[in-house]
Amino acid sequence: MKKLHPIMFAGTGSDVGKSVIAAAFCRIFKQDGYTPAPFKAQNMALNSYATPEGLEIGRAQAVQAEAAGIPCHTDMNPLLLKPQSDHTSQVVLNGLPIGNRHAYDYFRKEGREELRSAVCAAYDRLASRYNPIVLEGAGSISEINLRDSDLVNLPMALHAHADVILVGDIDRGGVFASVYGSLELLRPHERERIKGILINKFRGDLRLFDSGVKILEEICGIPVVGVVPYYKDIYIEEEDSVDLASKSMQAERGKVNVAVVLLRHLSNFTDFNVLERDPRVHLFYTNNVDDLKKADIIILPGSKSTISDLYELRRNGVAQAVVRAHREGATVLGICGGFQLMGQEVLDPDHVEGEIERLPGLGLLPISTTMSGEKVTRQVSFTFLPSGAKGLEGYEIHMGRTTVLGENAVSPLNQLSDGAFDGYMTDNRCMGTYVHGILDNPSFIDYLLTPFAKKMEEANKPFDYHAFKEKQYDKLADHVRKHVNMDLIYQILQANQS
Repeated sequence: MKKLHPIMFAGTGSDVGKSVIAAAFCRIFKQDGYTPAPFKAQNMALNSYATPEGLEIGRAQAVQAEAAGIPCHTDMNPLLLKPQSDHTSQVVLNGLPIGNRHAYDYFRKEGREELRSAVCAAYDRLASRYNPIVLEGAGSISEINLRDSDLVNLPMALHAHADVILVGDIDRGGVFASVYGSLELLRPHERERIKGILINKFRGDLRLFDSGVKILEEICGIPVVGVVPYYKDIYIEEEDSVDLASKSMQAERGKVNVAVVLLRHLSNFTDFNVLERDPRVHLFYTNNVDDLKKADIIILPGSKSTISDLYELRRNGVAQAVVRAHREGATVLGICGGFQLMGQEVLDPDHVEGEIERLPGLGLLPISTTMSGEKVTRQVSFTFLPSGAKGLEGYEIHMGRTTVLGENAVSPLNQLSDGAFDGYMTDNRCMGTYVHGILDNPSFIDYLLTPFAKKMEEANKPFDYHAFKEKQYDKLADHVRKHVNMDLIYQILQANQS
């Protein structure tokens, strides 16, 4: 295939849809016979993923790699910031944590060149293997106060010699000002890289915006490559968890009602995407004690700050509500940090997470967890011991070591392919695991739902999540292809340029 220029989707602001648009183009280029790969120099998200090598990247780039049909790699997201508070983040470089940074210190110019060299080297390695590279910017392309320390937007586009498409969100209003203003704030050599405008999340009759397209092209001097309508029937894994609390809390008859406890530092919420799509399940997120009474299954999810979340659960009564619900017949499942919460205690003698050295857990499992500075990140294959199902897959991203207390019998949930054991279960209604993605395995889902078979109208319809996701990527590509001038995109990506 002919070599294409790299393409960057940069935004007029945050949450304009850059990640999803980039995923769409990864699938489009794949469909058209190219070998695309995603790239985002720096990502900020709690929702991360483990690569096949056992290293950590942002979930959005893992999704984009999946859309491209290739394994994810740290070169696709060499720098990941995982917020720990309003002011500090854990810094993950090339898949490994290198420490915590205060936002002010992180964005100072001093020391930025080392990070800039690292992300550029990652891009160069990726570009030597794939065609084209689909880059994603971060936030606004025109944060001029951070211009000299920016690693993600135009400095990366300039390094990559990428053609930049500016994405504007018309749904939030002010799209003319945001697009025109973003371009006007750029310096001339930066402005030259912007080759087109893409209007995203349009609602209503597209013909009503025909005049808007002409106006934008006249005042900006570059083409509008497409106007992509808002969609409701395509499901792509999200990077941000801001809308989780809005998902319905009303229990439904004929389905298994599954409550995910809405932790303050909830991470890896994409663990539950499969349950959202399973026709046998009604999933909702809550930290309300009354809502938990409606649940057949309660899931304690991953946490970026286990002790802080445990303290909050005890303070607001959720911990007691979960224990009470289990006593009255609900299943409780803990994943990663949620598994740690289910034990007798969580210890932090070295103050890895903060000043609290010990907190009692929920007491549902006879385990103790000691926090440590060493992070485990790896993809795993495992056997689910209660059913004997083999070849299940998932990944681990956690800090802390969990052991069985005293004379309690060892009762693991899984056996990993290297022979090690994972998790703990007391019975089929109380269990925990360190494996993210365990819910993506149909045999585990079936086991989890079996105690509630009588109430399921759809009990005989297992859900193939992999096939579902592949269909969604194709639907997304079709949707974007229909509303973007792909002939123009290919002309831009093949034109002579410096």
